Amino acid sequence: MLRQLSLALALAMTTVVAAPAFAQAAPAAAVDAQSPQGIVTTISDDLAKAIEGHQAELKSDKEKLIAVIDDVFLPHFDIDYASILVLGQNASKASPEQRERFAKAFYNSITHRYAEGLLNYTRGRVKVLPFNGDLNNKRTVVRTQVMLDDGKSVSVDYAFRKSKTGDWKAYDVIIEGISYITNYRNQVDAEIKKEGLDKLTADLEQKGSAAIDEMQQQAGGGARK
Repeated sequence: MLRQLSLALALAMTTVVAAPAFAQAAPAAAVDAQSPQGIVTTISDDLAKAIEGHQAELKSDKEKLIAVIDDVFLPHFDIDYASILVLGQNASKASPEQRERFAKAFYNSITHRYAEGLLNYTRGRVKVLPFNGDLNNKRTVVRTQVMLDDGKSVSVDYAFRKSKTGDWKAYDVIIEGISYITNYRNQVDAEIKKEGLDKLTADLEQKGSAAIDEMQQQAGGGARK
């Protein structure tokens, strides 16, 4: 499970690089740009433009790669809500300031941990599956299938909710049925019980992606990228 989880954000970002395949599955003209599917399309196009032809440059400059992720992905992702879900029962015990600090530290650690997956999987192909049912303001899932070069097909789904401002925001990524929210919630809960929320947040701020690695190793005896 941890090996699959370690590719979660990398594969999630992989899907947004394969814009041509995406366009064949769901033409932009047929999708509301403000809908969950439309947002995935927008991310697809914007990331493809930002990365295509710049892989070598971005690989040598990780901060620039992180900036690309922030510019393209961050406006469509509900970090605050996702962090509350990751904190689980601990969220109700934390102050707004603690939750905000944790959310920023956790997001930065995660993006630094998995950013290079964007470059490693740019040859993937993605197909957006037809959306069935009505849009649910609390949880609507955009389902995709990513075809890798080795022929394997990977399920990558995106959970969206409507924000207070009325915009659709993604808050969870599910890889082959594995939610990164659920998996990290278990790890975060164990760390908070052992060290407390403030210590965990400080570790994330100071150690960055190394803190994520340590958390995974303690939870599962070692995780691989």
